[in-house]
Amino acid sequence: MTLPSHPVRRTRVENGGQAVEDPRWPLLAGFAGSVAMLIGSFGVGWLAPASELRRYPFFIWMRTEVIGVVLSIILLAVGGMLLVRSWLRLGQKVREWGPEARAATLKALALWGGPMLFAVPLFSRDVYSYIGQGRLMLEGFNPYEDGISTLSNYYQLGADRMWSEAPTPYGQFYLWIEQFVVWATGVHPEASVFLFRLVCVAGVGLVVVYVPRLAALHGVDPHRALWLTVANPLFLTNFIAAVHNDALMVGLAVAGVYYVAARRPLLGIVLVTLSVSVKPITALLLPFVALMWAGRRAGWPRKAGYLALTAALSLGLLYVLSLPNGFGFGWINGLAAPGSVWIWYAPVGMLGMMASSIGAAMGLGWLELDRAVFAIGRVASLAIVAWLALRGSHDRLVRRMTLAFAAVVLLAPMIQAWYIVWLIPFFAVTGIRNDWQVKSLYFVVSFFMVYGISDQLDVFPYLQEGDNQLALALARNAAALIALLFGLYLIFIDPKTRRLFRPGARSLLARR
Repeated sequence: MTLPSHPVRRTRVENGGQAVEDPRWPLLAGFAGSVAMLIGSFGVGWLAPASELRRYPFFIWMRTEVIGVVLSIILLAVGGMLLVRSWLRLGQKVREWGPEARAATLKALALWGGPMLFAVPLFSRDVYSYIGQGRLMLEGFNPYEDGISTLSNYYQLGADRMWSEAPTPYGQFYLWIEQFVVWATGVHPEASVFLFRLVCVAGVGLVVVYVPRLAALHGVDPHRALWLTVANPLFLTNFIAAVHNDALMVGLAVAGVYYVAARRPLLGIVLVTLSVSVKPITALLLPFVALMWAGRRAGWPRKAGYLALTAALSLGLLYVLSLPNGFGFGWINGLAAPGSVWIWYAPVGMLGMMASSIGAAMGLGWLELDRAVFAIGRVASLAIVAWLALRGSHDRLVRRMTLAFAAVVLLAPMIQAWYIVWLIPFFAVTGIRNDWQVKSLYFVVSFFMVYGISDQLDVFPYLQEGDNQLALALARNAAALIALLFGLYLIFIDPKTRRLFRPGARSLLARR
């Protein structure tokens, strides 16, 4: 195989003990948390204006009465953070990362992810944009040129208004999926959401299959890598509850990288290219895939040849995918689709806003210093990608690829929760040590769960007369406060989980 196969290191059970201490309570607690999120979604999840669910008395009460909305916020916040605790506690129950741990992880995936299949979309309403883009396809428009505002009554399907004039940033493969879903459901909002969730489940399934295989190639325990990835509440909420097409993108990418590493490069390149044709960001993986294909002893002429061959194969497949509708490479224009330009917790975003504020105070606002900082971040990330592609051990190519991917994410002015989820499977398969690395993951997951719970809530506009924004702000602040207090409890008070966040502490949970 292209990557060396190392013996997988595992924690062995002494004195004939159980490989996994009874995981029943973490599994049930996580299930309760997921069900709480499901019920909470009925009150503050994203519903299309045209949704038939708005006519049912239970949904009317949950969404239009103050008590129903407050109950929904509490259930969503407590349920989401209970998932975080359950994930950590499930890992603490493992004494040996073997088949029993894998079985417990898969049970967690089923019990915790199952209720989310039926939730009103949480944390994002991108799925309604997918419906609008599918409808554009059905009606003969080009989603790379026409925004969904071209459609009659487009707003009734629930898409965010910022997408109304925007070309789609998604590839041809996903456009076909969008068109099929909308055709199969007759543009029915709930049925379409459910089918898009099944597409996400397909992506999750690919991750379940190929994360352990890719981890084993790196000498990393496959069962621990699986737990770090698919039982992770950030993974579940973004890929199932939020219905992000990133689930399919990541699943195809992980599968493709595995096949290239296992010396089936053509199949691997096809799968990675299909991932690119969902979201083009994974084109970043192709240079590393090409170097993996070239082999350990390849010189620079051979490497250059395989880089060119990989690019030709991928571009050729993308071109073939564009032939049925003739849209070509229009998704390149869609990469500039609107959205929030920066966010406060992204280092480059914060630096850009600080530069802009200082410039404005000095009368230099016309220099657009924030844009300059963002451009520097992009150039720096590309330089890191080039360095990691050209320098380093062949045996660490997947790790180098992961670090390059992380550089592009972390040096962007906008970092969304699902961007972090792109990285988790690749870090897991190349090894997350039981030190600052795994503790960083715990903190990152906790932070983004708190932020996600409070970031996007669909609060009924007329709950507070005359000032809807205040009502929405109160709802978000309440959700943030509940989730934050729960998070602080996990970190500082909970006798079971606080040790995981303590500097220098080690436990069975994070052994490789």
